[in-house]
Amino acid sequence: MSLKEEFELLRRVPMFAEIEPAKLKLLAFMSERVGFDPGKRLMRQGDPADAAYLIIEGHAEVIVETAAGPVVVATPGPNEIVGEMGILCDEPRNATVCAKDRLVALRISKELFKRMVREFPSMAVSIMQELALRVTSTNNQLSASNNQLSAALNEVRRLREQAGIAA
Repeated sequence: MSLKEEFELLRRVPMFAEIEPAKLKLLAFMSERVGFDPGKRLMRQGDPADAAYLIIEGHAEVIVETAAGPVVVATPGPNEIVGEMGILCDEPRNATVCAKDRLVALRISKELFKRMVREFPSMAVSIMQELALRVTSTNNQLSASNNQLSAALNEVRRLREQAGIAA
C-alpha cells in the first residue's frame, strides 16, 4: 500500500476526518503497515501500551482474561482502532488482541498517537465518543449477563424447592 493510499484510508476514518491533510500525510508516513495471520497476537493483556493499531483489513478479537478463562469482548474490523486505551491511560494493556482472520493494520506509536490527540481536539472528542459507546455496550452486555444469571439462579431455586432440597 502506498503512502497516498494510506493517506486516503486515514481520511475515511471518522477519528481522523478533521485533521489537516499535511498532518494526516505525516501520520501515514510515520505509521507502520503491519500484517497478522489468524491467531497472531497484536498485543497481550498486561504488556506496556506502546502503540495503537488502525485496522485496515480483517478483524481482531479483543480477549479479556478472567478467573473463568478468556472472554472475547469485542470483534473490531476495518477503520476501527485498538490499543488506544492503554496509551490514553498510560496503563498496561487491559486486553489481549489477536487477529481473527488475516489482518492488516497501521501501527501508530504511542508518542505519535498522543501528539495527534494533543494537536487535534476533534480527534480527542472522537476517541471519547468511541470509548463512551464501548462503555455503553459493555454495560448492556453486563446487564444481559446479570439477567441471565438471575434467571438461572431462580430456576435452580425453583428446582430445589420442587425436589424438596434445602437451600
